[in-house]
Amino acid sequence: MTRTADLLRKVFVASRPISWPNTAFPFAAAYFLTAGVVDWKLVVGTLFFLIPYNAAMYGTNDVFDYESDLRNPRKGGVEGAVLDPSLHRPVLYLVWGSCVPFVIALVLGGGPWSWVVLAVSLFAVAAYSVAGLRFKEKPVLDSITSSTHFVSPALYGLVLAGWAPGGSAVVTPDDAAVGVSVLCAFFLWGMASHAFGAIQDILPDRAAGIDSIGTLLGSRVTLGLVLVCYTAAGAVLLVTGGPVRWTGLLAIPYLLNVAPYLGVRDETSERTRPGWRRFLWLNYLTGFAVTLTMIGLSLGI
Repeated sequence: MTRTADLLRKVFVASRPISWPNTAFPFAAAYFLTAGVVDWKLVVGTLFFLIPYNAAMYGTNDVFDYESDLRNPRKGGVEGAVLDPSLHRPVLYLVWGSCVPFVIALVLGGGPWSWVVLAVSLFAVAAYSVAGLRFKEKPVLDSITSSTHFVSPALYGLVLAGWAPGGSAVVTPDDAAVGVSVLCAFFLWGMASHAFGAIQDILPDRAAGIDSIGTLLGSRVTLGLVLVCYTAAGAVLLVTGGPVRWTGLLAIPYLLNVAPYLGVRDETSERTRPGWRRFLWLNYLTGFAVTLTMIGLSLGI
């Protein structure tokens, strides 16, 4: 019983509870705004992307990143666990096994397009970390894959609700344009956020022989890319019609958060850690603002 409790505690820490809303909220928002109802698919999907999805994503990462995590001072708290090798197999069985009942239910409740999106989403979760694929060690692809982790739940929510060829949702050209703009902006935000997080890990990653967008481009160029992506994400939304365009202003706090580190060098890259910690909490502020926008959209404001 003690070993089971310890395993569950480790998986809980590994799943990054502080980041759970980053995947559950996009799914729930996309599904509800498209379907306009609260049904079992919304509930099951939200629970899946809240806990099992994050446990699989981050638990797998902490298993295969064990050697580098030993050298990484930010591991062992809200940003992940250092998992003893004796726990690696049980953790993988637990986190992926917990996904199975949810995936079965969602597959039964969806159609071919939703199956494809869900498969891509789960593949990205595994491919980022597992040996033999390790997309996290392929610079630029690492940021693309990480962004997919967060954008794919939103896309899945749209498709599951009928936003697909032959789907049940009524999608006007304007709706489609707004949806594509939001997904593109979200993807740029995801790439920027991953790249910013990679800067603080440049030194431990190099010590462990791990390639990343940060180790490839260096701290200054990577930070420049972060600024470009955040700015582009905001710009894409600002040129979108309707109240959604005002969410483009939410890029400003992210730009202000990374701006103090414009002079960072590789040897001082760990100094960006406070900015990363602020980023984790900043997501709750922006999530609140997006929620207010959703309420306005649902009320026709």
